Amino acid sequence: MSEVQPAPRAHEVQVEPPGPALRVVPDTWRPVRPLGEGVLADPDQGEGFDTELVLRARVQETHDVVSLVLEPASPSAFAFRPGQFLTLGVDVDGQRVERCYTISSPPTRPHLLRVTVKRVEGGGLSPYLHDRLAVGDRLHAAGPLGGFTVTEHPAARYLLLSAGSGITPTLATLRTMADLAELEDGALDVVVVHSARTPDDLVGRDELEHLAAAHEGLRVVWVCEDDPPGRPGAWTGWRGRLDAEILLAAVPDATGREVLTCGPPGYMAGVRAVLAEVGADPACCHEESFVLGAPGAPAAHEAAPARESVPEVVPGARVRFGRSDREIVCPPGTTVLAAAQQAGVRLPSSCSAGLCGTCKSTLLAGRVDMVHQGGIRPREIAQDKFLPCCSTPDGDIVVDA
Repeated sequence: MSEVQPAPRAHEVQVEPPGPALRVVPDTWRPVRPLGEGVLADPDQGEGFDTELVLRARVQETHDVVSLVLEPASPSAFAFRPGQFLTLGVDVDGQRVERCYTISSPPTRPHLLRVTVKRVEGGGLSPYLHDRLAVGDRLHAAGPLGGFTVTEHPAARYLLLSAGSGITPTLATLRTMADLAELEDGALDVVVVHSARTPDDLVGRDELEHLAAAHEGLRVVWVCEDDPPGRPGAWTGWRGRLDAEILLAAVPDATGREVLTCGPPGYMAGVRAVLAEVGADPACCHEESFVLGAPGAPAAHEAAPARESVPEVVPGARVRFGRSDREIVCPPGTTVLAAAQQAGVRLPSSCSAGLCGTCKSTLLAGRVDMVHQGGIRPREIAQDKFLPCCSTPDGDIVVDA
């Protein structure tokens, strides 16, 4: 993340007659609408997907990154926004394991899903997906989830910053822009700055360079810390870690762009400092972390609606599980999931951070305070759904479990 002297920023204007808000870039006065508006299906208008998928193909991206091409077990189409993620569930040695992965394919190709997975040694799922998941094998997917998407931040000029597997939202975004011809004739101005350890770790390098050569609205900048193994001096591009000097030399108008950043925690912290140093407008900087609970992870603060009011109980709220007819006491500040686990009540869960949506349950009575990280959609909250892993009771509650 980085900055310098702030450039004129886009601002909101009222549209007459009433219609969607437009973003206007002062130096061109060209209105910009959300990517794919009126063309792509709106995932909020549907039920999402909770379905079985079949592995159709594997694409080895780098030595430790593989893309999985997935098709539905029954014919269907998927609606999502570029940059959103899904929760994959796989039975590994008789135990269900669920993890979240960004969809790297674009919503313009809705009949297949692609996820791009970096191997994490000792990880709960990625080694299995790399080494054991074979073409024809089945797994479960639920989604779409998350709000880290350019459709939420309409602009004429973007700066997409990423490192490591944080490039996956960028891949989905650029593929969407290219399919919708938004990179043609200067319709959008997009600069990608991606950081990696070596050139051998650059995911999607050939494809992105081809897109940049074919579309005048796209420019791609690679930043590598070192040469490829065994080939000293082979890397002639930007070298080192992204800092203010590299950013402003590579993207002089960085502070005049809408900035989206994704990557590991150390990279995110460094970019955040760089953007502050160069003077980027914080309101135009958006980020997502792949580490649960890390600063910059997509966060939202929402309370599930009440069906009926129940007086608060001190020192703890009563939580009753309607179907099992169990009742527990949830101490102040304790999540519903944690209290249930302490009382021996088993609820499905995975991330325990409000991200994957595995523990999603229905609130039959009462209210909760929920601080989630994109694992539940507004429409679901309106239907009295909530995530026990990141919710504390606001008085006594009844849960459909």
